[in-house]
Amino acid sequence: MTELEQYIQSYFGVSSDNLMQISELFHEEEIKKGDYFLHTGKYCNKLSFIKNGMLRIYVTTAEKEVTQWISTKGFFVTDLSSLVFEQPARWTIQALANTELYTIQKSDYQKIGQLIPQWHALEKLFIAKCFTMLEDRIFSHLSMSAEERYQFFFAQQPELFNQVPLQYLASMLGMTPETFSRIRNKNRI
Repeated sequence: MTELEQYIQSYFGVSSDNLMQISELFHEEEIKKGDYFLHTGKYCNKLSFIKNGMLRIYVTTAEKEVTQWISTKGFFVTDLSSLVFEQPARWTIQALANTELYTIQKSDYQKIGQLIPQWHALEKLFIAKCFTMLEDRIFSHLSMSAEERYQFFFAQQPELFNQVPLQYLASMLGMTPETFSRIRNKNRI
């Protein structure tokens, strides 16, 4: 069973037959370090599951780059508003390391509901889980200090602190690189 199949099984609880039907719609794709999954302003027509590697999701404004998320092994990645509502993508998505993906095209994703009648109910549960993660992230930004956000994120994904440029992590956590470095140095002691 592939990582993708394990994830689908654990999150959606689909039968073995349905699992096979879904996984056959995905194809393997590789993105080299520095290459792009998506550019701001383009249309996103795919959804991918990260088998290995990591992707940075960010936007460039007139003043700075803002990192929205670093997506790693075991997570899905897309620009959801572009995929669902066919709007130009808000986010640029770039590989921070060589990255292997399981990718499904939008047209194939739309077929899942025809193949598996209970898919729409399962999909709603998945979207609710994603929404809850987003709510948790918003809550942490509103209720935690910069140091608390740093410590919380470090407890969840300590490996990223040695693999990702620190200015990306600082941006993602809503702080300046200087504040991030100060907190990092304080927590090393």
